[in-house]
Amino acid sequence: MRNTWWAAIGIVIVGLLLYRLDAVLMPFIAGMILTYLADPMADRFERWGMNRPFAVSSVFLVLLFIMVVALLILVPLAVHQIRQLGAMTPGIFAWVEQVLAPQVFEWTGYDLTGELENVQQMIGDNWRDAGSYLAQLLGQVGRSGMAFISWVTYVALIPVVAFYLLLDWDRLLQSIHDLLPRRWEPDVTRLAKRCDEVLSAFLRGQLLVMLCLGGIYSIGLTLMGLSFGLLIGLMAGLASIVPFLGFIVGIGVALVVAFFQYGTWWALLAVVAIFSFGQLMESVVLQPKLLGDKIGLHPVAVIFAVLAGGSLFGLTGVLLALPIAAVIVVLLKEVMERYKNSDLYDTPRKLQQEEESS
Repeated sequence: MRNTWWAAIGIVIVGLLLYRLDAVLMPFIAGMILTYLADPMADRFERWGMNRPFAVSSVFLVLLFIMVVALLILVPLAVHQIRQLGAMTPGIFAWVEQVLAPQVFEWTGYDLTGELENVQQMIGDNWRDAGSYLAQLLGQVGRSGMAFISWVTYVALIPVVAFYLLLDWDRLLQSIHDLLPRRWEPDVTRLAKRCDEVLSAFLRGQLLVMLCLGGIYSIGLTLMGLSFGLLIGLMAGLASIVPFLGFIVGIGVALVVAFFQYGTWWALLAVVAIFSFGQLMESVVLQPKLLGDKIGLHPVAVIFAVLAGGSLFGLTGVLLALPIAAVIVVLLKEVMERYKNSDLYDTPRKLQQEEESS
């Protein structure tokens, strides 16, 4: 009973610290998550004969190369396509007003013109609000230079913290393992391995699946010459965090853009073929190779965990949401397994087995 009270007090203290030290803890928690994601790559480099410092340095060189390529290639393309989208928006509204609205009115008697004006008003208001918020943010940054410097410092600390943690990651885990009470060590180690399976299946496996799908969609749509192909592909890849959401959103937007750009059935069929190929690759190659038979977090659990973490503890809560959700899922499964093996769940069958054996 005393141990339970101490555990409850510890949880309350940790929660208060997370709430009070939100901004300070952010680079350390982000660094731990980056370390967790990068540790398998460092371990693989070690198996290839590198020592730990050289392996960690190689991991960061790989990450730096990926970041530089993304900044030099993807960011300019994305900005260019966003500008193109802004330039095409008036033409889309004009087509809806002059072509689609009269046709819909003829078929159904419903006038889309009023709705179109509301949509234009809403977009205009949001753009103005976004501009005012940006102006307020820049003004605040200008008035509070120290706050801006602190924010930049926190962001710059993330790779530094990750580098030093990655150097000693295995030793840190072993030290934590050695501190466990011996009577709890088998159960805690078993549950920790299950948590790692669930979390790695989502963080490492699902993120890689998302990146691969985004690449497949972006390359396919760009090769067919579709406008905003890169944006649509990246958006579909990111939305793939929820199964089938990326496919539905991506193919819907791509079909609309292909209809406006080409106006032919062949273009629409090409879009369907690209997204069908992506789904085929996900089910046949990506999911089996990157996730295997591990059960990750349910999409609803992911959405709830991120929103709840952000609401309770801000950015720190968002970063901690998925690891905590993975632990909770494993603990709930453990409770369910023990409940189903208990007398409370299956007393009649156990009594019948005892009677038959006697």
